[in-house]
Amino acid sequence: MLKELITKIASMQSVGQPYFPPGLFPSYRSNPLIGYHRSDTTMFFPAIIAFTLQSVRDKVEDTTIRQEIDAIVEKVVVNYPLFQNKDGLKTYNFWQTRPSKHFPNGYLFRHFEHFRIPDDVDDTALAYLTTSPTPEELRWLKEKLPLHANGTRLWIRNTYPEYRSLRAYSTWFGKNMYIEFDACVLSNLLYCIFRYQLPRNQHDEDSLTYIRSVIEKDRYLTEPFRCAHQYPRTPLIIYHVVRLLAAFDPPQLQPIREKLIRDTTALLQKAEHPMDRVILATSLLRLGERPPRIPIENYTAADFKGFYFFIAGLLTAYEHPLLYRLAINPLMHMHWICEAHNWTLLTEYQCLWESRK
Repeated sequence: MLKELITKIASMQSVGQPYFPPGLFPSYRSNPLIGYHRSDTTMFFPAIIAFTLQSVRDKVEDTTIRQEIDAIVEKVVVNYPLFQNKDGLKTYNFWQTRPSKHFPNGYLFRHFEHFRIPDDVDDTALAYLTTSPTPEELRWLKEKLPLHANGTRLWIRNTYPEYRSLRAYSTWFGKNMYIEFDACVLSNLLYCIFRYQLPRNQHDEDSLTYIRSVIEKDRYLTEPFRCAHQYPRTPLIIYHVVRLLAAFDPPQLQPIREKLIRDTTALLQKAEHPMDRVILATSLLRLGERPPRIPIENYTAADFKGFYFFIAGLLTAYEHPLLYRLAINPLMHMHWICEAHNWTLLTEYQCLWESRK
């Protein structure tokens, strides 16, 4: 079954189709409420696919499958220079940067500088995690991150009052970009910091404090958008936080481990979407639990309909209280979807299920 899944993923990797350079995976941005659907040339999905496959590679016994995973990843990472900082720094952007191609293949937003986004720590972390950065590059990144953290140049406004003094990392690079806390983005960044054993500081501690608190206080259950603007659904927050917790078991997150198990178990029992069931079961497997088996061998592309892993909120950047209240409205959200990534999530689940036998 793993062989079939990996072969399917590899078959979806671009060989030079329109909008997608060789090695990228086709993805799309959409808003079904307004009938919006566009091809989207982004680094995010290829990078998250490469990272996810790499993270389960060592659990695969078949040498041929491992080689296929390596080939997929190799074809992805050669595209990273297309998304690298426009001035050559080692940070990365969601969209191509040289020249800038924000909202690619669109009719309206690509013409406005307002919608050109700066580099972000999410894509940057994934780039570092799926390559072999030098010690100098890692040191530079660790020194770069605090320059854009909360309280260095600007203070966060669009979060709960009790978090506004936390010196946690922001989602965005960019000198004048607003500060944003996202539990999933922070989990990915901290995964990179722990993976490479980078020296930790107050920004790391406060980032972990934010993640722990939104879970302890149930905010990730009741108001997921406020906890993770880019991943504003509880199953997605669980998936990202548990991946960090299971890999490195930070002492700061240990107090929420049992709560995550209880909450995830309860959510799995009532989850309606087939893909939500997959990522929740994956999270329980990572935490050492044994959830009921999900028959992913019966899944087809029809089971992916309506599932999205990542969004952009068109009003999230505005810190005016009224506009921020409107930002949660689904009309203001772009959903990013990628079939190859959904198959990757099934591959991840299958690898973890087999490794727990």
